[in-house]
Amino acid sequence: MKAVSLMRLGELENELKALFPNVDFVFSNGISDIDDKDRETLDILFGYDGKLDESFLTQCPNLYWIAWYATGVNKLPLEYISKHNIKLTNGKGVHAKQMSEFIFAYILDDYKKMRTSYINQKNKYYDSTLTGSRVSDEKILFLGTGSIAQKTAKIANAFGMDVIGMNTTGHDVEGFNRTYAIQQMNEVLPEMNIIVNTLPETKDTIHLLKTSHFELMDSNALFINVGRGTVVKEEILIEILKNNEIRHACLDVFENEPLQPNNELYQLDNVTITAHITGNGNENKVEVTEIFKKNLNAILNNEELIENVVDALDGY
Repeated sequence: MKAVSLMRLGELENELKALFPNVDFVFSNGISDIDDKDRETLDILFGYDGKLDESFLTQCPNLYWIAWYATGVNKLPLEYISKHNIKLTNGKGVHAKQMSEFIFAYILDDYKKMRTSYINQKNKYYDSTLTGSRVSDEKILFLGTGSIAQKTAKIANAFGMDVIGMNTTGHDVEGFNRTYAIQQMNEVLPEMNIIVNTLPETKDTIHLLKTSHFELMDSNALFINVGRGTVVKEEILIEILKNNEIRHACLDVFENEPLQPNNELYQLDNVTITAHITGNGNENKVEVTEIFKKNLNAILNNEELIENVVDALDGY
């Protein structure tokens, strides 16, 4: 069995070779570094390369399993993967750890007016009357109740917040005081202080949020998007921020990435922009490789994949 990486893994490479001596490992710097022979004979692709596309996969006739080291799989050729019965797993759960910290960094930065303090610092202005707000008792709504939302909900509960979740069916999820179905969004949004999108990109979530949804939000609401930028059309987001339909938005993902220098979002004062970094973490490779090891061990024992299996048709 041949397993070809899409990225270098440092010391983990020798660890994998020692743990799985019967697997022929090839470690590359990405798809452009994988030669024709390896493409024709590989059984497993693991790691991450944003350039992985259908054209490359057509050159891998024996491919059985893609162990994707990121959480989001929406950029992969999912239709091709499904049609050719290629197994797919992802890094779900690992990225949730740092993403939950980022979400609260946004919230505390906003509620405690840290940006204003920094501006005052740059202007050498000392304002001891500046007063932030408490997050306790605030109503925080998570669009999506997966691993990112669940991890963040634990922190929100520790802060004494009212934690609400929204998922496809409205089924109960541990850590949430209440959960609602997506169809109930209109009746839930007006009560929320903070709305956090953690939804993956699927056919059902693209442009899910309309202008009317933002108009239903409290004008003092904070909107955070760490899921996918395609959940709302960019022009709608710009317009609602320009019109102050909500107080502030913290955005890590965008409908079109990378965000170009002439993008109007850069000109707005009521938005905080980060460059799709909330999933980045120095620990990621080690932790996702642990998931890869468990699944590889299962395959070598003629068992089903056991962790983070993704349905290519659904995209999660």
